[in-house]
Amino acid sequence: MTARHETPADPRATAIGATTVLNWALLATLTQLAGPVPPFLLTALAFAIAFVCFAVWLGVRGQSLIAPLRQPPRVWALGVGGLFGYHALYFVAQQNAPPANAGLISYLWPLLIVIFVALLPGERLRTNHVVGGLLGFAGAALLVGGDVSAAGSVLGYAAAFACAFLWSGYSVLSRANRAVPTAAVGGFCLVTALLAALCHGLFEPARWPQGLGWLGVVGLGLGPVGSAFFTWDVGVKHGNLRLLGLLAYFTPLLSTVVLIAAGYAAPTPWLALAAGLITLGMLVGSGWLGRWRSA
Repeated sequence: MTARHETPADPRATAIGATTVLNWALLATLTQLAGPVPPFLLTALAFAIAFVCFAVWLGVRGQSLIAPLRQPPRVWALGVGGLFGYHALYFVAQQNAPPANAGLISYLWPLLIVIFVALLPGERLRTNHVVGGLLGFAGAALLVGGDVSAAGSVLGYAAAFACAFLWSGYSVLSRANRAVPTAAVGGFCLVTALLAALCHGLFEPARWPQGLGWLGVVGLGLGPVGSAFFTWDVGVKHGNLRLLGLLAYFTPLLSTVVLIAAGYAAPTPWLALAAGLITLGMLVGSGWLGRWRSA
C-alpha cells in the first residue's frame, strides 16, 4: 500500500489566506468604532451581514445558495463550532480574566497550528518551525500581554486556553476537509449569527449601535468577521498552513499600528522589538532564513 502524501500547497491559496491577516488587523479598530455594543449582539449583527453578502455574491454568480449547505453533520459541527465556539469562549475569557492575560493565552493558536500541522499526512515538524513559532509568540506577547497579572478565575483561563486549541484545531481540521466548498462557510456564518442572537437575548441587555457605530458593524461584517473567514478557509485548505500560522503573528502587530493610526492607542517602545521578533520568527519558521544563509 502506498503512503498518503499531502497535496502540495497552492501559492495562490496561500496568498489569499494571507490577506486574512490584513483583515483581522482591522478587528480591534472597527470594534472600537462600533461602540459599546454587547459582544453577542455585535457577533450576531456582523455574522448576519457576512451571510447576506455571501448570499448576494452567490446570486450575482448565478450559483445555488442551498447546494453548498448540504454537508454532513460533522462538517457543520466543525464549521459552527469553530466560528461560534471561538467567539463565545473568547468573550467568556475576556469577562473572567484580565484582558491582557486572556488575549495572550488565546494567542497561542498560531503556534499550535505550526505544531499540529505535523500531524497531517506527509508533514513533519522541524526545529525551525518550533523556533519560528516561539519567536512569533514572543513578539505577540510584547503587544498583547503588556499588563499581565495573576488575577482571574479558573473559568476565564480555561476558556482562553480552549480558544487557542479550538481555532488551531478548526484550522487544521478544515485542511483535512478540503473537499468541502468554501461557500459552505456562508451557512456557518448564518448559524453563528442565530446562535449569537439567542445568547444575546438570554444573557445581554439590548444596546444597539448609534450613528457611526453602524459603520463599524458593517465594516466588521464585510471584513474581519465576514470575508476573512472565507479567505482563511481557502488558505488553510489549499495553501501553506504552517506559513499561514506564522504570518498570523503579524495580526496583533498590524492591529496595534492601525489602532495608533486611528487614534485609539499610543505608540509604545515595544512596537519595534515586537515587529523584529515576529518578522524573524516568520523568516526562521518558513525556512527562508536558512536558505539565504546556505546560498
